[in-house]
Amino acid sequence: MPEPMGTLIVTGGSRGIGAAISRLAAARGYSVAVNYHSDNSSADALVEEIHRSGGQATAIQADIGQERDILRLFETSDKTLGPLSALVNNAAITGGFARVDSVEASMLERLMAVNVTGAILCAREAVRRLSTKHGGCGGAIVNISSRAAQLGSPGEWVHSTP
Repeated sequence: MPEPMGTLIVTGGSRGIGAAISRLAAARGYSVAVNYHSDNSSADALVEEIHRSGGQATAIQADIGQERDILRLFETSDKTLGPLSALVNNAAITGGFARVDSVEASMLERLMAVNVTGAILCAREAVRRLSTKHGGCGGAIVNISSRAAQLGSPGEWVHSTP
């Protein structure tokens, strides 16, 4: 196993791109906080896979659209894995399929809560731990986006296109 690199939180880290990031980070020596919203079986399987490979990881449930969950995610990571070194803001939702004439406010509110507000609040919590101004040792924040945020098409993600 490589030299320990510190702790990395990966939001939306249990499946897809987030899982690939979690695996690679663990292989490179990070202790990984694998955040998930509702699929605990995928998160637990990934953590077990990382452990079998000699890495350190823990699964932490948190809804990135809820500030109280974000606070709990960072506090749990601090207690379980130690001081934060980096954050990958990967959690996001598409908000579902809809034509513009049928988009509902609740859909947009949830989309913004997870994809925008949640990412900013996660960055805030990371900065509070990483910034030398706040007593941290520095670190990195990586924000992931999807091509769906730029593409859009009739009936698909039209409400999430900038």
